[in-house]
Amino acid sequence: MHNNLSRKNMEISPSVTLAITAKAKKMKADGIDVISFGAGEPDFNTPAHIREAAIKAIEKGLTGYTASSGLPELKQAICHKLRTDNGLEYKPEHIVVSNGAKHSLYNALQAICNPGDEVIVPCPYWVSYPELVKLADAVPVLVETPEDNGFKYRIEDLEANICEKTKAIILNSPNNPTGTVYTEDELKKIADLAVRHGIYMISDEIYEKLIYEGKHISIASLGPDIKELTIVVNGMSKAYAMTGWRIGYTASNKTIADIMANIQSHATSNPNTIAQYASIEAFKGPQEPIQEMVKAFDERRRYMVEKINSINGLSCRMPEGAFYVMVNISKIIGNTINGFVIDSSMDFAEYLLDRAKVAVIPGAGFGTDNYIRLSYATSLDNIREGLERIEKALL
Repeated sequence: MHNNLSRKNMEISPSVTLAITAKAKKMKADGIDVISFGAGEPDFNTPAHIREAAIKAIEKGLTGYTASSGLPELKQAICHKLRTDNGLEYKPEHIVVSNGAKHSLYNALQAICNPGDEVIVPCPYWVSYPELVKLADAVPVLVETPEDNGFKYRIEDLEANICEKTKAIILNSPNNPTGTVYTEDELKKIADLAVRHGIYMISDEIYEKLIYEGKHISIASLGPDIKELTIVVNGMSKAYAMTGWRIGYTASNKTIADIMANIQSHATSNPNTIAQYASIEAFKGPQEPIQEMVKAFDERRRYMVEKINSINGLSCRMPEGAFYVMVNISKIIGNTINGFVIDSSMDFAEYLLDRAKVAVIPGAGFGTDNYIRLSYATSLDNIREGLERIEKALL
């Protein structure tokens, strides 16, 4: 019966993390005290001045359509941000504002890919990258970014995976799920490789403001050649605690920007008008709320890493950005704990949920089974309690 439906879209896999998240939610709804380390969003409210700007826009009646690729005033604010934060010169016609950075990634891949093109994806990967590549009729090529290399691409591995079908490399720094941040030197090597082979870079910089060590550098800022090949992807969600407002944006060369704007004009039209006005205020208003958030995340990060490394069988490296820790569970896989056989990250996540009432994200969702991901976008009290429960469950 279903053989005449879209084969491409029937092959898109649902997120493996959804099963665990759904189970944790049901337990919570049933009154069970579950501590969740699954959050992919800041646990802070959107700053007051941004919320107020949205209310003002509604009251002024600024609720109609905008240009499908975004308000000119917002594009100007984005250009100003890219210039002052990243040393990048763009004009408003290079900017496309979308319904979140995920939509921006979707547009970028749709704009550059032809059937059979290959796109290099770092593994562990953010769960949507391979599926977004497939939606663009392209083939995701997973390249390991091993923990002993700081969860970063090795140039020789990139080189080995490049062929005449390679269209783009996805780069995510600061990284989800690993929290890793690329240095200028590392980015230069990747940029040289991309320029030499004429490969596009999709640079996902959504976590750029959440950085604790080193500094964020956009690969597009490393010279005119790499800038021409790069689609910078960013948005409001993580830096300004605006996850549900759904505003992302791209900066690219004009040809790609025009294609993305055309796709979007037919697929969704403009992103939410009220959220666009709120985003203008986010860029122009006080930036202190970001610093307060980063300070809180930093404190939690240090506590979490120290505690995890003191728990028998677990280890992790110190993330430099974002709000995630990838916990190495390779010493636990293949063992039986309290009668529970742990053969995979999914088994371990289920064990922790059943036994410790703690929800974690299995590494299988990110293409790597020897890890679980913990988010520190939750209170220090929750982190303390949750990690103590995990420690007890492993005794």
